[in-house]
Amino acid sequence: MDEYLLIFRHEDGGKVASPEQMQIWIKQTMDWIGGIAAQNKYVGGNGLIFENSKVVGHNGVVTNGPFGDVKETIGGYAIVRAESIEEAVEFAKGSPILQGPGNTMEVRKIAKGDGVH
Repeated sequence: MDEYLLIFRHEDGGKVASPEQMQIWIKQTMDWIGGIAAQNKYVGGNGLIFENSKVVGHNGVVTNGPFGDVKETIGGYAIVRAESIEEAVEFAKGSPILQGPGNTMEVRKIAKGDGVH
């Protein structure tokens, strides 16, 4: 069984929803993670804070960001165990993050560090 990184790409929910809606989304996300964990296939993960972030680029250039209003902003991640990329994609399809228009989940196999993968 391999591990896969599910990358959450979405806007800063705090800028587009009420605190009550945020609590609903958090509960939905925890329930989704709980369903994966119940199958003993959840490894870990976390949300990422949008505020006070920096982007370091070529030659050490530092800019403020990422910007939560950009659809490609990474808002968090989860690591899951799966038999195949297809199974990992099925986990991703169940994410409540996908309720938001333009939101996406990127699924990437994690390298094993064996010099081959």
